[in-house]
Amino acid sequence: MRTGTLLHVGALLAAVAVALSFPSMAPSPYEITVGIAILNYAVLSTSWNFVGGFTGYISLGHGAFAGLGAYGTGLLVTKAELPPFAALFVAAALVAALAVPVGYAALRVRGASFVIVSIALVLILLLVFQSWASFTGGSRGLVVPRPFPGMLRSEHHRTFYFLFAALLAVALLTWWIIDRSRFGMGLKAIREDEDKAQSLGTPTFAYKLVVFVVSAAFTSLAGGLYALWFGDLDPVFQFSILSGAYMVLMALLGGVRHLYGPLLGAVIVGYALEYSKVEYGDTPLHLVVAGLLLGVVVMFMPDGVIPAATAVLGRFRKSGETSIREVTAAELKERHGQRGEKDRDGTDGSEVRDSERSGSGG
Repeated sequence: MRTGTLLHVGALLAAVAVALSFPSMAPSPYEITVGIAILNYAVLSTSWNFVGGFTGYISLGHGAFAGLGAYGTGLLVTKAELPPFAALFVAAALVAALAVPVGYAALRVRGASFVIVSIALVLILLLVFQSWASFTGGSRGLVVPRPFPGMLRSEHHRTFYFLFAALLAVALLTWWIIDRSRFGMGLKAIREDEDKAQSLGTPTFAYKLVVFVVSAAFTSLAGGLYALWFGDLDPVFQFSILSGAYMVLMALLGGVRHLYGPLLGAVIVGYALEYSKVEYGDTPLHLVVAGLLLGVVVMFMPDGVIPAATAVLGRFRKSGETSIREVTAAELKERHGQRGEKDRDGTDGSEVRDSERSGSGG
Protein backbone atom coordinates (compact mmCIF):
# COMPACT_ATOMS: atom_id res chain seq x y z
CA MET A 1 0.00 0.00 0.00
CA ARG A 2 1.35 3.44 -0.92
CA THR A 3 2.41 5.96 1.70
CA GLY A 4 -0.25 8.46 0.59
CA THR A 5 -2.98 5.84 0.98
CA LEU A 6 -1.70 4.87 4.43
CA LEU A 7 -1.70 8.50 5.53
CA HIS A 8 -5.23 8.97 4.16
CA VAL A 9 -6.54 5.88 5.99
CA GLY A 10 -4.72 6.88 9.17
CA ALA A 11 -6.16 10.41 9.10
CA LEU A 12 -9.64 9.02 8.48
CA LEU A 13 -9.40 6.56 11.39
CA ALA A 14 -8.11 9.31 13.66
CA ALA A 15 -10.99 11.61 12.70
CA VAL A 16 -13.52 8.83 13.33
CA ALA A 17 -11.97 8.09 16.71
CA VAL A 18 -12.13 11.75 17.74
CA ALA A 19 -15.74 12.06 16.55
CA LEU A 20 -16.87 8.95 18.43
CA SER A 21 -15.10 9.92 21.64
CA PHE A 22 -16.32 13.53 21.59
CA PRO A 23 -19.44 12.94 23.78
CA SER A 24 -17.25 11.40 26.49
CA MET A 25 -14.75 14.27 26.35
CA ALA A 26 -17.35 17.07 26.24
CA PRO A 27 -17.31 19.03 29.53
CA SER A 28 -21.09 19.63 29.52
CA PRO A 29 -24.25 18.64 27.61
CA TYR A 30 -24.15 21.99 25.81
CA GLU A 31 -20.98 21.04 23.91
CA ILE A 32 -22.74 17.86 22.81
CA THR A 33 -25.64 19.92 21.43
CA VAL A 34 -23.13 21.98 19.45
CA GLY A 35 -21.67 18.73 18.11
CA ILE A 36 -25.17 17.59 17.12
CA ALA A 37 -25.82 20.88 15.34
CA ILE A 38 -22.57 20.55 13.39
CA LEU A 39 -23.34 16.93 12.48
CA ASN A 40 -26.79 18.03 11.30
CA TYR A 41 -25.17 20.71 9.14
CA ALA A 42 -22.75 18.10 7.80
CA VAL A 43 -25.57 15.73 6.79
CA LEU A 44 -27.51 18.57 5.16
CA SER A 45 -24.52 19.91 3.20
CA THR A 46 -23.48 16.39 2.12
CA SER A 47 -27.07 15.74 1.02
CA TRP A 48 -27.06 19.00 -0.96
CA ASN A 49 -23.76 17.96 -2.53
CA PHE A 50 -25.42 15.02 -4.27
CA VAL A 51 -26.96 17.59 -6.62
CA GLY A 52 -24.58 20.53 -6.37
CA GLY A 53 -21.34 18.57 -6.43
CA PHE A 54 -22.21 16.01 -9.08
CA THR A 55 -24.34 18.00 -11.51
CA GLY A 56 -23.33 21.60 -10.76
CA TYR A 57 -26.97 22.66 -10.17
CA ILE A 58 -27.05 25.21 -7.34
CA SER A 59 -30.19 24.85 -5.23
CA LEU A 60 -30.90 27.49 -2.59
CA GLY A 61 -34.19 25.83 -1.71
CA HIS A 62 -32.97 22.51 -0.39
CA GLY A 63 -34.11 23.54 3.06
CA ALA A 64 -37.64 22.76 1.81
CA PHE A 65 -36.89 19.02 1.93
CA ALA A 66 -35.41 19.31 5.43
CA GLY A 67 -38.55 21.16 6.55
CA LEU A 68 -40.82 18.58 4.92
CA GLY A 69 -38.88 15.78 6.60
CA ALA A 70 -39.13 17.50 9.98
CA TYR A 71 -42.84 18.30 9.74
CA GLY A 72 -43.63 14.97 8.08
CA THR A 73 -41.99 13.10 10.94
CA GLY A 74 -43.63 15.28 13.58
CA LEU A 75 -47.11 15.05 12.07
CA LEU A 76 -46.87 11.28 11.60
CA VAL A 77 -45.95 10.94 15.28
CA THR A 78 -48.55 13.38 16.64
CA LYS A 79 -51.45 12.82 14.21
CA ALA A 80 -51.01 9.26 12.93
CA GLU A 81 -49.40 8.03 16.19
CA LEU A 82 -46.64 6.16 14.37
CA PRO A 83 -43.52 5.12 16.31
CA PRO A 84 -40.93 7.91 16.04
CA PHE A 85 -38.34 6.15 13.90
CA ALA A 86 -40.97 4.51 11.72
CA ALA A 87 -42.36 8.00 11.15
CA LEU A 88 -38.85 9.20 10.25
CA PHE A 89 -38.45 6.71 7.40
CA VAL A 90 -42.05 6.98 6.21
CA ALA A 91 -41.66 10.76 6.00
CA ALA A 92 -38.40 10.36 4.06
CA ALA A 93 -40.12 8.00 1.61
CA LEU A 94 -42.99 10.46 1.14
CA VAL A 95 -40.57 13.36 0.57
CA ALA A 96 -38.62 11.28 -1.94
CA ALA A 97 -41.88 10.53 -3.76
CA LEU A 98 -42.78 14.22 -3.75
CA ALA A 99 -39.30 15.07 -5.08
CA VAL A 100 -40.07 13.19 -8.31
CA PRO A 101 -42.69 15.65 -9.68
CA VAL A 102 -40.79 18.60 -8.14
CA GLY A 103 -37.59 17.51 -9.82
CA TYR A 104 -39.42 16.73 -13.05
CA ALA A 105 -40.50 20.37 -13.22
CA ALA A 106 -37.45 22.09 -11.71
CA LEU A 107 -34.72 20.20 -13.57
CA ARG A 108 -36.03 21.26 -16.97
CA VAL A 109 -34.42 24.67 -16.41
CA ARG A 110 -30.80 25.53 -15.66
CA GLY A 111 -28.66 28.22 -14.11
CA ALA A 112 -30.42 31.19 -12.52
CA SER A 113 -33.84 29.79 -13.48
CA PHE A 114 -33.20 26.66 -11.43
CA VAL A 115 -32.10 28.77 -8.45
CA ILE A 116 -35.30 30.84 -8.66
CA VAL A 117 -37.48 27.72 -8.85
CA SER A 118 -35.76 26.24 -5.78
CA ILE A 119 -36.32 29.45 -3.80
CA ALA A 120 -39.97 29.55 -4.88
CA LEU A 121 -40.47 26.03 -3.49
CA VAL A 122 -39.30 27.13 -0.03
CA LEU A 123 -41.49 30.23 0.00
CA ILE A 124 -44.59 28.30 -1.11
CA LEU A 125 -44.12 25.69 1.61
CA LEU A 126 -43.52 28.38 4.21
CA LEU A 127 -46.86 30.01 3.34
CA VAL A 128 -48.67 26.67 3.36
CA PHE A 129 -47.34 25.52 6.73
CA GLN A 130 -47.90 28.91 8.33
CA SER A 131 -51.46 29.26 7.01
CA TRP A 132 -52.63 25.70 7.67
CA ALA A 133 -52.56 26.25 11.42
CA SER A 134 -55.27 23.68 12.22
CA PHE A 135 -53.03 20.89 10.92
CA THR A 136 -49.43 22.10 11.23
CA GLY A 137 -49.76 24.39 14.24
CA GLY A 138 -48.93 27.44 12.14
CA SER A 139 -46.92 30.15 13.84
CA ARG A 140 -47.50 28.47 17.21
CA GLY A 141 -45.25 25.67 16.05
CA LEU A 142 -45.47 21.90 16.43
CA VAL A 143 -44.26 20.02 19.50
CA VAL A 144 -42.88 16.54 18.74
CA PRO A 145 -42.78 14.04 21.64
CA ARG A 146 -39.41 12.62 22.62
CA PRO A 147 -38.69 9.15 21.22
CA PHE A 148 -37.02 8.18 24.53
CA PRO A 149 -39.30 9.71 27.21
CA GLY A 150 -37.62 8.09 30.22
CA MET A 151 -34.11 9.15 29.24
CA LEU A 152 -32.23 11.95 30.97
CA ARG A 153 -31.58 15.02 28.82
CA SER A 154 -27.81 14.47 28.74
CA GLU A 155 -28.28 10.87 27.59
CA HIS A 156 -30.88 12.06 25.07
CA HIS A 157 -28.27 14.37 23.50
CA ARG A 158 -25.61 11.67 23.57
CA THR A 159 -27.89 9.17 21.81
CA PHE A 160 -28.84 11.60 19.07
CA TYR A 161 -25.20 12.56 18.57
CA PHE A 162 -24.45 8.99 17.53
CA LEU A 163 -27.64 8.78 15.44
CA PHE A 164 -26.61 11.87 13.47
CA ALA A 165 -23.07 10.48 13.14
CA ALA A 166 -24.48 7.21 11.73
CA LEU A 167 -26.67 9.09 9.24
CA LEU A 168 -23.66 11.14 8.14
CA ALA A 169 -21.63 7.96 7.63
CA VAL A 170 -24.37 6.48 5.41
CA ALA A 171 -24.60 9.71 3.39
CA LEU A 172 -20.82 9.84 2.89
CA LEU A 173 -20.70 6.17 1.90
CA THR A 174 -23.51 6.67 -0.63
CA TRP A 175 -21.73 9.72 -2.11
CA TRP A 176 -18.48 7.71 -2.34
CA ILE A 177 -20.19 4.81 -4.13
CA ILE A 178 -21.90 7.11 -6.63
CA ASP A 179 -18.64 8.98 -7.23
CA ARG A 180 -16.96 5.76 -8.38
CA SER A 181 -19.84 4.35 -10.41
CA ARG A 182 -20.86 4.66 -14.04
CA PHE A 183 -23.83 6.68 -12.82
CA GLY A 184 -21.45 9.12 -11.12
CA MET A 185 -19.41 9.45 -14.31
CA GLY A 186 -22.57 10.45 -16.14
CA LEU A 187 -23.44 13.01 -13.47
CA LYS A 188 -19.98 14.57 -13.67
CA ALA A 189 -20.28 14.69 -17.46
CA ILE A 190 -23.48 16.72 -16.93
CA ARG A 191 -21.58 19.06 -14.64
CA GLU A 192 -18.82 19.66 -17.19
CA ASP A 193 -20.98 19.98 -20.33
CA GLU A 194 -24.58 18.80 -20.20
CA ASP A 195 -25.30 19.28 -23.91
CA LYS A 196 -22.24 17.32 -24.95
CA ALA A 197 -23.04 14.56 -22.47
CA GLN A 198 -26.54 14.27 -23.88
CA SER A 199 -25.24 14.18 -27.45
CA LEU A 200 -22.94 11.29 -26.48
CA GLY A 201 -25.90 9.23 -25.25
CA THR A 202 -26.03 9.99 -21.52
CA PRO A 203 -29.66 10.10 -20.28
CA THR A 204 -29.03 13.43 -18.61
CA PHE A 205 -32.54 14.21 -17.39
CA ALA A 206 -33.04 10.74 -15.88
CA TYR A 207 -29.66 10.93 -14.12
CA LYS A 208 -30.44 14.38 -12.71
CA LEU A 209 -33.85 13.28 -11.49
CA VAL A 210 -32.51 10.17 -9.73
CA VAL A 211 -29.77 12.04 -7.88
CA PHE A 212 -32.23 14.82 -7.02
CA VAL A 213 -34.53 12.27 -5.34
CA VAL A 214 -31.59 10.67 -3.49
CA SER A 215 -30.53 14.12 -2.26
CA ALA A 216 -34.07 14.95 -1.15
CA ALA A 217 -34.34 11.66 0.79
CA PHE A 218 -31.14 12.26 2.78
CA THR A 219 -32.08 15.89 3.41
CA SER A 220 -35.47 14.73 4.68
CA LEU A 221 -33.85 12.20 7.02
CA ALA A 222 -31.68 14.95 8.48
CA GLY A 223 -34.73 17.17 8.99
CA GLY A 224 -36.76 14.37 10.55
CA LEU A 225 -33.98 13.37 12.92
CA TYR A 226 -33.65 17.01 13.93
CA ALA A 227 -37.38 17.10 14.73
CA LEU A 228 -37.10 14.03 16.97
CA TRP A 229 -34.08 15.52 18.74
CA PHE A 230 -35.12 19.15 19.16
CA GLY A 231 -38.85 18.49 19.56
CA ASP A 232 -40.13 21.97 18.65
CA LEU A 233 -40.77 22.99 15.02
CA ASP A 234 -41.37 26.46 13.64
CA PRO A 235 -42.23 26.94 9.94
CA VAL A 236 -40.24 30.19 9.75
CA PHE A 237 -37.11 28.33 10.80
CA GLN A 238 -37.75 25.02 9.02
CA PHE A 239 -38.61 26.62 5.67
CA SER A 240 -35.93 29.28 5.62
CA ILE A 241 -33.90 30.27 2.57
CA LEU A 242 -30.97 30.70 4.94
CA SER A 243 -30.94 26.94 5.56
CA GLY A 244 -30.35 26.28 1.87
CA ALA A 245 -27.79 29.08 1.71
CA TYR A 246 -25.86 27.55 4.62
CA MET A 247 -25.78 24.19 2.84
CA VAL A 248 -24.32 25.82 -0.26
CA LEU A 249 -21.78 27.81 1.76
CA MET A 250 -20.56 24.77 3.69
CA ALA A 251 -20.17 22.64 0.56
CA LEU A 252 -18.40 25.43 -1.35
CA LEU A 253 -16.10 26.20 1.58
CA GLY A 254 -14.84 22.63 1.89
CA GLY A 255 -14.97 21.76 -1.81
CA VAL A 256 -17.97 20.40 -3.70
CA ARG A 257 -15.93 17.89 -5.70
CA HIS A 258 -14.43 16.25 -2.63
CA LEU A 259 -16.07 13.63 -0.42
CA TYR A 260 -15.17 15.41 2.82
CA GLY A 261 -15.60 18.95 1.50
CA PRO A 262 -19.13 19.54 2.88
CA LEU A 263 -18.10 17.91 6.19
CA LEU A 264 -15.14 20.25 6.62
CA GLY A 265 -17.30 23.22 5.63
CA ALA A 266 -19.93 22.20 8.16
CA VAL A 267 -17.35 22.06 10.96
CA ILE A 268 -16.01 25.53 10.13
CA VAL A 269 -19.30 27.29 9.35
CA GLY A 270 -21.33 25.40 11.95
CA TYR A 271 -18.92 26.23 14.76
CA ALA A 272 -18.71 29.87 13.64
CA LEU A 273 -22.51 30.18 13.58
CA GLU A 274 -23.01 28.54 16.95
CA TYR A 275 -20.25 30.60 18.54
CA SER A 276 -21.63 33.90 17.23
CA LYS A 277 -25.15 33.01 18.38
CA VAL A 278 -23.97 32.23 21.90
CA GLU A 279 -21.63 35.19 22.25
CA TYR A 280 -23.84 37.81 20.62
CA GLY A 281 -27.34 36.51 21.30
CA ASP A 282 -30.13 37.36 18.87
CA THR A 283 -28.09 39.92 16.92
CA PRO A 284 -27.66 39.25 13.19
CA LEU A 285 -23.90 38.90 13.61
CA HIS A 286 -24.04 35.23 12.59
CA LEU A 287 -25.28 36.42 9.18
CA VAL A 288 -22.26 38.74 8.95
CA VAL A 289 -19.98 35.81 9.79
CA ALA A 290 -21.60 33.68 7.07
CA GLY A 291 -21.23 36.51 4.57
CA LEU A 292 -17.56 37.00 5.42
CA LEU A 293 -16.87 33.28 5.02
CA LEU A 294 -18.61 33.30 1.66
CA GLY A 295 -16.50 36.27 0.56
CA VAL A 296 -13.29 34.48 1.59
CA VAL A 297 -14.30 31.40 -0.39
CA VAL A 298 -15.19 33.32 -3.54
CA MET A 299 -12.07 35.53 -3.48
CA PHE A 300 -9.33 33.21 -2.27
CA MET A 301 -10.55 29.60 -2.46
CA PRO A 302 -13.11 29.28 -5.27
CA ASP A 303 -12.64 25.50 -5.37
CA GLY A 304 -12.77 25.08 -1.59
CA VAL A 305 -10.39 24.56 1.33
CA ILE A 306 -9.43 20.96 0.53
CA PRO A 307 -8.38 21.58 -3.12
CA ALA A 308 -6.52 24.74 -2.06
CA ALA A 309 -4.66 22.91 0.72
CA THR A 310 -3.86 20.03 -1.64
CA ALA A 311 -2.40 22.46 -4.18
CA VAL A 312 -0.23 24.12 -1.52
CA LEU A 313 1.06 20.77 -0.26
CA GLY A 314 1.75 19.69 -3.83
CA ARG A 315 4.12 22.62 -4.30
CA PHE A 316 6.27 21.56 -1.35
CA ARG A 317 6.14 17.86 -2.05
CA LYS A 318 9.27 16.53 -3.69
CA SER A 319 8.37 14.68 -6.85
CA GLY A 320 10.56 12.44 -8.96
CA GLU A 321 9.67 12.07 -12.59
CA THR A 322 7.23 14.69 -13.83
CA SER A 323 4.25 13.40 -15.77
CA ILE A 324 3.84 14.67 -19.33
CA ARG A 325 0.43 15.96 -18.24
CA GLU A 326 2.06 18.25 -15.67
CA VAL A 327 4.64 19.78 -18.02
CA THR A 328 3.80 23.14 -19.57
CA ALA A 329 4.17 23.85 -23.26
CA ALA A 330 7.12 26.18 -22.58
CA GLU A 331 8.99 23.47 -20.65
CA LEU A 332 8.39 20.95 -23.43
CA LYS A 333 9.71 23.41 -26.02
CA GLU A 334 12.80 24.12 -23.90
CA ARG A 335 13.51 20.43 -23.42
CA HIS A 336 13.07 19.74 -27.11
CA GLY A 337 15.49 22.57 -27.96
CA GLN A 338 18.14 21.26 -25.57
CA ARG A 339 17.82 17.77 -27.02
CA GLY A 340 18.21 19.14 -30.53
CA GLU A 341 21.41 20.96 -29.62
CA LYS A 342 22.85 17.79 -28.10
CA ASP A 343 22.06 15.84 -31.24
CA ARG A 344 23.80 18.43 -33.45
CA ASP A 345 26.87 18.73 -31.24
CA GLY A 346 27.20 15.02 -30.58
CA THR A 347 27.29 15.72 -26.87
CA ASP A 348 24.93 12.90 -26.09
CA GLY A 349 27.94 10.57 -26.14
CA SER A 350 26.90 8.16 -28.86
CA GLU A 351 29.23 9.51 -31.59
CA VAL A 352 32.15 9.76 -29.13
CA ARG A 353 31.70 6.16 -28.08
CA ASP A 354 31.61 5.03 -31.73
CA SER A 355 34.86 6.87 -32.55
CA GLU A 356 36.54 5.40 -29.49
CA ARG A 357 35.51 1.91 -30.56
CA SER A 358 36.82 2.42 -34.11
CA GLY A 359 40.10 3.93 -32.78
CA SER A 360 40.74 1.05 -30.40
CA GLY A 361 39.91 -1.47 -33.06
CA GLY A 362 42.43 0.13 -35.49
